[in-house]
Amino acid sequence: MSADKLRLYDVRLMKYIYIYIVAMGMVLWLYMRRQKRVNTANKAKLEELLETGMVEPPSLHPVVDLTRCMGSGACAKACPELALGVVNGKAVLVNPAHCIGHGACLAACPVEAIKLVFGSEKRGIEIPNISPEFETNVSGIYIAGELGGMGLVRKAAEQGRQAINHIRKKAGPGADFDVVIVGSGPAGISAGLSSMEHKLRYKIVEQEGSLGGTVYHFPRNKIVMTAPVELALVGKVKFSEVQKEKLLEFWQGVVQKTGLKIAFNERMEAIEKHGDHFVVTTNKGSYTTKTVLLSMGRRGTPRKLEVPGEEQAKVVYRLTDAAQYQGQAVLVVGGGDSALEAAIAISEEPGTDVILSYRSASFSRVKQKNRTRLEQQEKAGRLKVMLNSKVLSIAADSVQIDYDSIIQKHRNDAVIVCAGGLLPTPLLQKIGIQFDTKFGTE
Repeated sequence: MSADKLRLYDVRLMKYIYIYIVAMGMVLWLYMRRQKRVNTANKAKLEELLETGMVEPPSLHPVVDLTRCMGSGACAKACPELALGVVNGKAVLVNPAHCIGHGACLAACPVEAIKLVFGSEKRGIEIPNISPEFETNVSGIYIAGELGGMGLVRKAAEQGRQAINHIRKKAGPGADFDVVIVGSGPAGISAGLSSMEHKLRYKIVEQEGSLGGTVYHFPRNKIVMTAPVELALVGKVKFSEVQKEKLLEFWQGVVQKTGLKIAFNERMEAIEKHGDHFVVTTNKGSYTTKTVLLSMGRRGTPRKLEVPGEEQAKVVYRLTDAAQYQGQAVLVVGGGDSALEAAIAISEEPGTDVILSYRSASFSRVKQKNRTRLEQQEKAGRLKVMLNSKVLSIAADSVQIDYDSIIQKHRNDAVIVCAGGLLPTPLLQKIGIQFDTKFGTE
């Protein structure tokens, strides 16, 4: 190669190297800029949580070993609930209340810096003590799904199927049913299908009028399943990612196709041991059964107002779809984030007339962004906030509210009570089921 050609080659090479360096520098700059923006946003979320004191996750959740975490963000990207984020180069829970413990972050972490635990050092969570066969210390009573600490849809369904595999060994005469299943979430539906497969005499009772348990009350379009699940009579169902609505549609199709029977609006009130069987009492009757499978969620029974007229169909205890209230006068009762978010969402629908009633003089432990949005909607005349108020009665087309000791009557088409739930723990302890209190342990 001549000297001129060599020099030309060197010039071209340097040119390519320069272009490569500039391109890589631009990519690096854009990456660092994005990381800074994400870090700032996550840090703001964390600071807001600290201000409101809402830093405790509800159940199973990830704990990050900061000495091993490399800040890759793989866990945050894998979390459908956006509960994790990277702050100052380390993964942290920036939205604990949305974490349901599905474990996608655990699988995604490239350096095994995550473990899943129940509770925290400050806030313990009571988890029932169950065997590998999902049987409690009370022989014949089983627990599967969210109540046992497993909120992941796939694993809850698997637990329901496995529990029935052990329950069927205790089937036999001497009672109305071989098994009474409490709850129609993923674990309850799967257990019911397995009961049909093994020709067990079963009964499923569901305290609400809807299928799907906790999943039914998830926000619209929420991703709820990210892995295949095995169902009796159906086989292996391959889901990669599915939204709440599609999953509920699938469950409804399964129920119709298989003929699975579910007693809706029937609430379990007591379980008593009688010899070699149990008596399960509901608000609609009593049933004798060889075994009981508890597959209800940890939300428990909604806390009610205990006022005349509350039994009407227009009274519900969670907001599922704000669009259904278009053109209606709606009363929302409660002072937590769920109440504020429900009132705000409904007030944004066309033609709505919204009242938010709360018994205290101010809101506490709510997110600042919800406070701000509530104030904006109130100033815009889209809703009315009544602090120091109490609902006295609910009529077909109106409600009576004691507002600062003055009784007022307001037009009303629907009432949404967001006052939390009564956990089933005391009822189960009365039966004799033992619980372990977890303080940030596996």
